[in-house]
Amino acid sequence: MPRTPRARWIEAGLEALAQGGPDAVRVETLAAELGVTKGGFYGYFDGRAALLAEMLDEWERRCTKEVLDRIDAEGGDPADAIRRAGQRTFTEDFHRIDLAVRAWAHHDPSVAARLRRVDNERMEFLRRMFGAFLTDPDEIEARSTLAFALAIGRHFMAVDHPGRTHREAVHLAGEYLLRSGRA
Repeated sequence: MPRTPRARWIEAGLEALAQGGPDAVRVETLAAELGVTKGGFYGYFDGRAALLAEMLDEWERRCTKEVLDRIDAEGGDPADAIRRAGQRTFTEDFHRIDLAVRAWAHHDPSVAARLRRVDNERMEFLRRMFGAFLTDPDEIEARSTLAFALAIGRHFMAVDHPGRTHREAVHLAGEYLLRSGRA
């Protein structure tokens, strides 16, 4: 299904954000990349700030609302729901954008507020899922925090895992967190 021109601008903006941060999202550069005129941009957006806002809307929709709605609709085992949410939310493409938004949030209070809202929604999902098979509120909070930190931070780790690949070690950590009862 072909994308609308507006969606192409947003997609190109998200890619530029992932590659170089918000300063890399330039109307002229995006127009050249898309093979269109800069004037075409203003048929869809009131300016660069409007594009940036719609990019954040798209990021939030794709990696939070769509994922959580789909996971909720599929139902099933809570531990499996956490696995599926992680697989869908932190794909390589989504993760690159997520990390760029996190870096951007350090310099822009409105982006930081949006990131906090998204992260709170993600944590609420984790708390709800862990709460389906754990009763201790401290354990629910600890496992939710550790699972979320593992999902975000795994790319920042530069450590050897004797006898395991990095991927295997991360998978092992995730599975340990998802065990029922005490970890």
